[in-house]
Amino acid sequence: MPMEASEIERMIKEALPDAAIEIRDLAGDGDHYSAHVVSGAFTGKSRVQQHQMVYNALGGRMGDVLHALALTTAVPQS
Repeated sequence: MPMEASEIERMIKEALPDAAIEIRDLAGDGDHYSAHVVSGAFTGKSRVQQHQMVYNALGGRMGDVLHALALTTAVPQS
């Protein structure tokens, strides 16, 4: 069963309340998304750690309900 973009956003926001999130359905199938997440919580973290934070927010749905997520992360610009 595909995962809705709004559900992905809700789960990320729950873990990273300050996050600005942009999600796009890449294939129109609810299984392949891209997400750009900007959060102050990423400050001082490596890119790998930032991505792990987002994947952790998705609670194990990666590779199961959510087949693919092209993820980019960033720290807010001052």
